[in-house]
Amino acid sequence: MNKLDLIEALQNHTNISKNKAEAVVKLFINEMSNALANGDRVEIRDLCSFCVKHYKAYTGRNPKTGEHVKVKEKKLPFFKCGKELKERVDK
Repeated sequence: MNKLDLIEALQNHTNISKNKAEAVVKLFINEMSNALANGDRVEIRDLCSFCVKHYKAYTGRNPKTGEHVKVKEKKLPFFKCGKELKERVDK
């Protein structure tokens, strides 16, 4: 399922226009992204949670050349599956 499929599902289940469904999906995604960008945690009960993990700088290795490379510290979003979703997928 992609964003367009989600918009169509919302449109079909709620009988709203495609433009309104698209606006709702975009708002949802933007608000989640903004919360993560601010360092907040996003939790959707029974489905999943997102948080931002901080990774320290480290010395890595270029696999092609074997050369040592310094990797800067970074923040990345982290997804954790909810219990109900795990159980539903593992049927």
